[in-house]
Amino acid sequence: MLELWSWPTPNGHKVHIALEELGLEYRIIPVNIGAGDQFKPEFLKITPNHRIPALVDPDGPGGKPFTLFESAAIMIYLSDKAGGKLIPKDPIGHYKCLEWMMFQMGGVGPMFGQWNHFGAYAPEKVPYAIDRYTNEAKRLTRVLNTRLGETRWLAGDEYSMADIITFPWLRVATQQSSRFDERGYIDLGEFPAVKRWCAEIEARPAVQRGLQVLSDAQRPGKITDEEREITFGKTQFQVR
Repeated sequence: MLELWSWPTPNGHKVHIALEELGLEYRIIPVNIGAGDQFKPEFLKITPNHRIPALVDPDGPGGKPFTLFESAAIMIYLSDKAGGKLIPKDPIGHYKCLEWMMFQMGGVGPMFGQWNHFGAYAPEKVPYAIDRYTNEAKRLTRVLNTRLGETRWLAGDEYSMADIITFPWLRVATQQSSRFDERGYIDLGEFPAVKRWCAEIEARPAVQRGLQVLSDAQRPGKITDEEREITFGKTQFQVR
């Protein structure tokens, strides 16, 4: 059975949803990033980058145990393991899917992550950073809105890994929350195509199941000083 080391963040939920959509058997090993589980030796054996998610497949290529980190790499691997599902087989759809997956990994994830950081987790308000990443998050959403005004799904006519990998970040970005007081949220009234797309994805049973993975581990409210130090402070930069 597949093992996924994960936590209920957008990057974790990407793979939770993919596993549910593919119908692959798996078990979750929680990695409490606020408590520092990502720095434990057993996790670092799987991923030297101490970031979730990470996958362990005891029946990997050649029938040998195999480990993998980085969510996009994991999702492409899972698609292959399931016979190529959720990545279109026609060449245009295939590469469009990969194109928009890379757009998420290179743009949406990092930029929305910085937007979240300065809006919710930074120990002091930095107006320039908040403005910069707010504008960039909205710009990226506008890019998605343009694409989704042309096609039903990011890769074209088929729901794919490109939609799954992007959706959790948009879901968080569009929710009003006291945790993100400084950051605010993206009003989907400005992006009708993204609003339609989000609603269609969230209505899928497998997506709903994926979003429930580790939901009991989510702690509401502001991040504590201890969690901030573990997640963003000197702890993560120690030589290991």
